[in-house]
Amino acid sequence: MKFVLSLIASLIVFSGILFNESFAEISENQAFLLEGSGFAVIEDQIKFTEIDIGLSSQEQRGSTINFTIEDGFVTLDEEEFIISELEGKFLREGRYIRINGSIENSNGIENTISFFGRLVAESKDASVYGFTGRINTLDDTYKIIYTAKLSSLSKIDLTPTSEESNELTIRIIRGSSLQGGSDSYIDATSTGSVRLGYFSTDRISVEPGTTITIVNDDVVSHSILSGKENYGDRHNPFVPDGRISTGNIEPGNSVKITFDNSGFYRLYDPDFPWMKIVAYVFPNSDSLVLGKGQNLGN
Repeated sequence: MKFVLSLIASLIVFSGILFNESFAEISENQAFLLEGSGFAVIEDQIKFTEIDIGLSSQEQRGSTINFTIEDGFVTLDEEEFIISELEGKFLREGRYIRINGSIENSNGIENTISFFGRLVAESKDASVYGFTGRINTLDDTYKIIYTAKLSSLSKIDLTPTSEESNELTIRIIRGSSLQGGSDSYIDATSTGSVRLGYFSTDRISVEPGTTITIVNDDVVSHSILSGKENYGDRHNPFVPDGRISTGNIEPGNSVKITFDNSGFYRLYDPDFPWMKIVAYVFPNSDSLVLGKGQNLGN
């Protein structure tokens, strides 16, 4: 097992050397997703592990950009840990990523993680990092090896509704009130079936001040609130935060909502809590090409 771990670690290091001229692209004050998987190892077992977090970059200070981790989870096999108190940094203008802090299991017990990632490759719309580190639970300390993708949340193309205005429309899919029974919940493709949500899109990225239209194509009325997930409470899975409240949207009707402030909005239907949308609301800003920025002395 030690040989296998050494080989995997060597491949990650070699990949970092091979692609040391790669430059990821990141913007200040913008939202990103970090999605990856790999293995968590202790002496007598290896578990499959995933990471899926949303984060927002802050102002650059020298060659370091701090980021705030807004939401997400880490898994160990079937066990899921939600984000509790995590902080992170892009180091050397994005060549490296450091993540430290606490995650919480389903019983509310805090555990800690410490991850360090190296940029190994990039494309026009995403970057790949190799991560090593630890997940510390009450019982064990797992060594982790991840391959993870960092992707910027691109702006959704607005559909012109007239010569004077643009409008983004999200539709509530017919049958969404029946969990798992939406007409478009499973989309059969040539390569298999793809799981869809209960809306025409369930993840959007827009600028502050953007107004969107929600159209109810279902056969029952819906209402949309914004709030935070109340993890572990099946009967009351969300706590409203008062920022968005549409009131009832009858079948065939629509309503407009405006995202006034920057941040992460989690939208949900209180009567059908499996229906939810994540909105990443951040100003559009010029991109900084990591690895080519100015070193300001920090």
